[in-house]
Amino acid sequence: MQLLLVDDEAHVVDRFSTTIDWKAEGMEQVYKAYSGFEAMDLLKQFSIDIVITDIKMPGMSGLQLIAEIRRHWPKTKCILLSGYSDFNYAKEAIIYQTEDYLLKPVKEKDLVDTVKRVKDKLLAEWEEVVSVQRLTYTLRENLPLLRANLLNELLQGRSIAESRLHDRMNMLELSDFEGRSFVLMMIRLEEYFLKVDPESVSWMEYAISNMVEELYGSRYKFWYAKDAHDYLVFVMAPRQEGDGKEDSLWFERTASSLQSAVSTYLKGKISILVSGSGQFPQDVREMYGRSIAAFRKRIANEQELFMRLEDEHATVDIHPLQSLYDPPSLIHLLEAARWDHAKTKLQTVFEDLEQRYPESQEHILEIYFHIASAYAYIAHRNGRHLSDMLGSDYDKMSEGNPFRSVNQLKEWTFRTLERMKQDTDRETKDTRASLIHDIQSFVDENITNDVSLQSIADHVYLHPVYVSKVYKLETGDNLSDYIQTVRMQKAEYLLKSSTEKIYEIASRLGYQRPHSFNHAFKKHKGMTPQEYRDQFT
Repeated sequence: MQLLLVDDEAHVVDRFSTTIDWKAEGMEQVYKAYSGFEAMDLLKQFSIDIVITDIKMPGMSGLQLIAEIRRHWPKTKCILLSGYSDFNYAKEAIIYQTEDYLLKPVKEKDLVDTVKRVKDKLLAEWEEVVSVQRLTYTLRENLPLLRANLLNELLQGRSIAESRLHDRMNMLELSDFEGRSFVLMMIRLEEYFLKVDPESVSWMEYAISNMVEELYGSRYKFWYAKDAHDYLVFVMAPRQEGDGKEDSLWFERTASSLQSAVSTYLKGKISILVSGSGQFPQDVREMYGRSIAAFRKRIANEQELFMRLEDEHATVDIHPLQSLYDPPSLIHLLEAARWDHAKTKLQTVFEDLEQRYPESQEHILEIYFHIASAYAYIAHRNGRHLSDMLGSDYDKMSEGNPFRSVNQLKEWTFRTLERMKQDTDRETKDTRASLIHDIQSFVDENITNDVSLQSIADHVYLHPVYVSKVYKLETGDNLSDYIQTVRMQKAEYLLKSSTEKIYEIASRLGYQRPHSFNHAFKKHKGMTPQEYRDQFT
């Protein structure tokens, strides 16, 4: 959880932020603001769970701040601090739904106890949000989409552990399909539908699924999705076993009725392909691949055709190395810099090759061209020449002499992958180092102006949250601590070398009250600004 302390009296904020072990109380991050406006800036940038704020502050009062929080971030909990015991304040606090109202001076134990109670309340509310009842409702609302997503994963050949698939099938109320025989029915929407706007196509696809339910529902349970080729793919499981030949004739007649209904009521044409029978889930990927190939070779650009996969008698002696194309793809893994996952995928591909086609030069070529194109794509996507990233290994690619053995290709593949990883890591580190330098230079040059997190983020053209996290990751310190250090160094310089009054220096450095500046400086140097200046007079 994240906590925000707000008070125009800086010593109050600084004392509570440093003397209390907030991490032990479950607060991962504590932010500080010395005005309501500064607090609003932080709330816009970070997901803050609890706000502790003073009531009476110049510019924007605590009650005004809480009203804004209620309007924009209703889940955020608020605790009020005040030196005023007037009941009117307490009454307003109740109206704005604050969690508690504590009178100053506040004891640390009372504040910690209040935060604990508010934290527990917040956790309880979120537990309710993710309760079984809420999840059940959400699941029901999104059931068609979740079912379609799962079917597309199976069609694409995504590896899903048996127990995991069983759990997902149960959750999505699809357990009737497990271990059952099924056929795939694929529907391609023809030219008319391509001229219709996407929203209209969506409801037409929905209408077609309802027509399938109406025509096939008495004999088949079905589950469908729209695939990557814009086909509607239906997994059809018979409600009861029947005569194969009779069922085949009935299925074909019903398909003709479906085409007629779509033509009559939706004014468009569809082609339909039905696969042979298979077992769920092990045969889904292969049957889908065969169906796609049959659509391409046999139906092609013809309109309003019906075809059974058994009609396709051509035998195939050679197959692609499917593990090379199974999701997630190598390019996507490299794009996301998931180096370990990319290495695991490539190991799986080579194991598959060695088991199925250990001597096949064509499959070695298939793997080589696939990997080489992925490496080239990532290099160019990053604005780099592949030759710069690979060095001498690039020669093996540019000379056009692919590898003759699996071991040679494997050794080159993993060596090149490691080199690309090192190059990318080095570039990332250099980029971050440059970013840190730009941030610090901006703070150094603008310490008497606006050095808020937002202004820094605008300067480097990045999101404030990213700036804050990268700075912490690279330096080990909070950006706010660096800003405070530079601010104090500037204060030392001005106190020694200028004749400006202390309240003028405080104002130049962004402090609304001299008292806040005095407190911060004393914490930094162990003496007040005046005591420090007196040393040099």
